[in-house]
Amino acid sequence: MTESWQQQLQQWIEAGELYQGTLSQLRRKDETLASRTVIRPVQMKDGFYYQFEAHHPNKVYHENVPAGRAAERIAELLDSQYRQALFKTAEADVQVLLSKKGKAAVLRKPPTGKAPAGGLQHNRQKNRIIREGEAAPFLVELGIMTPEGKVHAQKQDKYRQINRFLEMVTDVLPHLPADRELTIVDFGCGKSYLTFALYHLLAVEQRRDIRIIGLDLKEDVILFCRKLADKLGYDRLRFLVGDIAEYEELRQADMVVTLHACDTATDAAIAKAVNWGASVIMTVPCCQHELFRQVRSDALSPILSQGLLKERFAALATDAARGTMLEALGYKVQMLEFVDPEHTPKNLLIRAVRGASSVSREKWEEYTRFRDFLHVSPYLEHALEDFWPKPVK
Repeated sequence: MTESWQQQLQQWIEAGELYQGTLSQLRRKDETLASRTVIRPVQMKDGFYYQFEAHHPNKVYHENVPAGRAAERIAELLDSQYRQALFKTAEADVQVLLSKKGKAAVLRKPPTGKAPAGGLQHNRQKNRIIREGEAAPFLVELGIMTPEGKVHAQKQDKYRQINRFLEMVTDVLPHLPADRELTIVDFGCGKSYLTFALYHLLAVEQRRDIRIIGLDLKEDVILFCRKLADKLGYDRLRFLVGDIAEYEELRQADMVVTLHACDTATDAAIAKAVNWGASVIMTVPCCQHELFRQVRSDALSPILSQGLLKERFAALATDAARGTMLEALGYKVQMLEFVDPEHTPKNLLIRAVRGASSVSREKWEEYTRFRDFLHVSPYLEHALEDFWPKPVK
């Protein structure tokens, strides 16, 4: 493509004016390549992305690319795979035709469609990672979908939960290594709906080199998961019986997931993740009793004197402490709403992405002021004591 064309494409994307693109006409016959790729803007909670929808004969794969890298990604696909592109903006339809040598011919026509009402696609449910009508084998086996890809009426909530989780995972994939095998651990995996979903997304759809380990204390649940993994042919997915705090099989992991690990089991999982140098941590806490027993403050007596209010406050304080400690360790932390109808209508998910390698003394001091004000001594602080700054003498 000509330099001026790439600049024009970049301008459209930066201004949010590109509302659809289609890449087609493969440069060579190759069954492993998508016959076409459709590109659409998606506004996510952490920023503006373009979703690349790659159409293969029997599958459709999705990749969300940050807007700042979308033009580069389009150029790569046109240089390596496709000879034609059609871009739609509110002002015009623009067609790019590439010769075998890569020389571009640009045709500009009046717009044939209209940009989506309200601009970007804010309704992310319409762009679910696993779409209804496209049967995912693990969802069929788990009784969520029919073999034809229809979601059972009584399983709609679970289906939405799985897609919500995968959306959150997709957002952080750029922070995971792409040049080697990924190691992912799911602590307290239970029946493993989300563990299987994670494997489906990364190993089946995106064909990444990964291994996933699911750990739970219940032997019958682990046996069920092992049998299902074998049936599906998920040979890089292992399930083990064990306790989070006592698990010592790994020295390194790239991503750690823990959903509804009770009380300080969540902290044990976070501590493992930090010690392994995990790039991504995703945890949904549950049954948070530790700080409920410890917290005291005369200034907060209107809250702490009421059992229900104290319980809710202690849970929020626990997650605030966890998040601030992770920030002190160089992670970028987001508190997100996670829908889980099996446990509670709404729940909190802590998503942490590793950033700076050094400990932030400013964030550490912010945490200690918070801790001392509430007169608490969290498990996680002691589990990570080797990481904290030494007192200034």
